[in-house]
Amino acid sequence: MGIRRRQDRREERQEDRGPGGQGGDHRYQMRQKIASIGDDFWIENGNGQKVYKINGKALRVRDTLIFEDAHGNELMKIQEHKVRVKDSMEIEDAHGNRVAMVKKALITPVRERWSVDIPGASDMEVQGNILDHEYKIGHVAEVSKKWFRIADSYGIEIEPGQNDVLILAVAAVIDMMSHEGR
Repeated sequence: MGIRRRQDRREERQEDRGPGGQGGDHRYQMRQKIASIGDDFWIENGNGQKVYKINGKALRVRDTLIFEDAHGNELMKIQEHKVRVKDSMEIEDAHGNRVAMVKKALITPVRERWSVDIPGASDMEVQGNILDHEYKIGHVAEVSKKWFRIADSYGIEIEPGQNDVLILAVAAVIDMMSHEGR
């Protein structure tokens, strides 16, 4: 009886770990402060497999982060537009079509508020503690640092049926915008 109870507790702990636990087709590990243009890094799934690469390119006119699949195919890009409003950033698909606009909304004494405008879909509110990587993106994803013991990493768990690359790009934009100048 004691062995079974230990196994149950172990399974519960693995479930509580979220993206760091076993399995996880919709669980990812991201690195904090990815805003280093010129740097590349991998996003791993819950099984520790490298699934997406963020390729940081420094171009003449604007800085760009390109999301690629494991085979190097461009999926999405985030570009810093020098003439755009500073408190918003655009996410484009591989063909240059806007798929989302991430906006920093009101800044309150307690927390920042963000919204994600996706053409043809309902806007998503981003709520929680952005700076500490403990927040939710609408009702489709949870971002948390508690799932990893690795410094400068956080996890993202995305509900099945969502566009995982888009949600990861939204989290990357929020990270970039909330840590500007650091």
